[in-house]
Amino acid sequence: MMPYNNEIDHIAKVYKALGEPTRIKIIRLMAKQDELSCAEISKSLNLIAGSTLSHHLKLLTECGLLKLKKVGVYHIYQIQKEVLKHYAPAVIDY
Repeated sequence: MMPYNNEIDHIAKVYKALGEPTRIKIIRLMAKQDELSCAEISKSLNLIAGSTLSHHLKLLTECGLLKLKKVGVYHIYQIQKEVLKHYAPAVIDY
């Protein structure tokens, strides 16, 4: 039985989001934390351009690997471990 188109689309979005080394680094970092802000992610990965980081985080959020929580002016990200375990368990650095 073939999966429904929306499931296939979701799978494609997840793998497209993980198709860039910086995004894999973000996911590996997030897998070790409960939650991190943009600034904490940037500092941990030595990323300078905030717009580039925002783009990466947007793609990871849109596919369901990260969840965004807004606290005042801060954007806090949480990893969605169940989604990660389901679609890409090899990404987690054990």
